[in-house]
Amino acid sequence: MPVMDGWEACRKIRAKDNTPIIMLTAKGETYDKVLGLELGADDYIVKPFDAKEVTARIKAVLRRTAAKEDTNKGVYDFDNLHLDMNRYELKVKGKVVEAPPKELELLACLAGHPNRVYTRDQLLDEVWGFEYYGDSRTIDVHVKRLREKLEGASEQWNLKTVWGVGYKFEVKE
Repeated sequence: MPVMDGWEACRKIRAKDNTPIIMLTAKGETYDKVLGLELGADDYIVKPFDAKEVTARIKAVLRRTAAKEDTNKGVYDFDNLHLDMNRYELKVKGKVVEAPPKELELLACLAGHPNRVYTRDQLLDEVWGFEYYGDSRTIDVHVKRLREKLEGASEQWNLKTVWGVGYKFEVKE
């Protein structure tokens, strides 16, 4: 690598995110392997290597990272807000807040797509399903109740009404 070595590249990638890293290198000493793995590499392959083995190792790393992502699916974390849809649990400022399932599903829909505006009809379809025949104003009632539970939790986000359109989970950047 012309600009930085593999160790530095691994450090920089790990500092920013959890992208899978497989080191392909000529350095085969035990010290080098241990250092690479301790710096955050998911696998370490020494030259010469077989292409089929590399392919199998790539698939294994991707399986492991996909499994980690699945456990975090449905979990939303924002400043003073933790919503875990796997457990149907809402925590505001670290304390569990009781809320009915539809309120949690509505919040998950909005928080899952920050700053995206949803119409009432879109929210009804996403949360209640296509077969719901009630009044679209039920969304207003649920948003009002959620606001009461989330009031004053953070200046970084809020449930915002977009007049004439619908609602969004607004996150300030």
